[in-house]
Amino acid sequence: MSDDDVSRSAAAATPLLVPPTATPDIGALFLGFLKVTVSGFGSVLPWARREFVSVRRWMSQDEFNELFSLCQFLPGPNIVTFALIYGYRVRGVAGAAVATAALLVPPVLLMMCVGALFDRYGELSAVRDGLTGLAAAAAGLLVSSAVQMAEPLFRGRRLPAIMLWGATFVAAGILQWPLLWVIAALVPVSIAVAWKSVS
Repeated sequence: MSDDDVSRSAAAATPLLVPPTATPDIGALFLGFLKVTVSGFGSVLPWARREFVSVRRWMSQDEFNELFSLCQFLPGPNIVTFALIYGYRVRGVAGAAVATAALLVPPVLLMMCVGALFDRYGELSAVRDGLTGLAAAAAGLLVSSAVQMAEPLFRGRRLPAIMLWGATFVAAGILQWPLLWVIAALVPVSIAVAWKSVS
């Protein structure tokens, strides 16, 4: 077995650690976001992370985390902002438009159909039980995605980032403090920590 074969098999075994290898064209961008939106339910974040980091390798784990963190800070739906920024970054205005359209148009059409069906059959207990199961699965996907996004912090032993993550979890998740106040308190600290780490 040659060195190239060994490196290729190692890359296949650890797709999340391999640096990104491709910049998508307009067609690939459309198909990538279309696949994410028709695969996801509850939240498309886990599907977006899997598709763009592990499968298509358009970005690394750290790049995905940084871009998604920015999207969480900006107003609007996170994944839509993600599509706009990433599409614009790789293909300009056309890329932003294509990624956003691929992400939004199919669910809008689907929800119009599902809404009509739910209006007619929503009182059935089987439908309500099915929606309860979907909600539990969506929550599990979100938890799984959060753990995977936090993995680089622990792997890199970035103690300040881990402490900020823990403080945010305790303040917003356990103590139930208002998210606006938690963000107002921790964003300046986060910026100071990031500034110190690069200087």
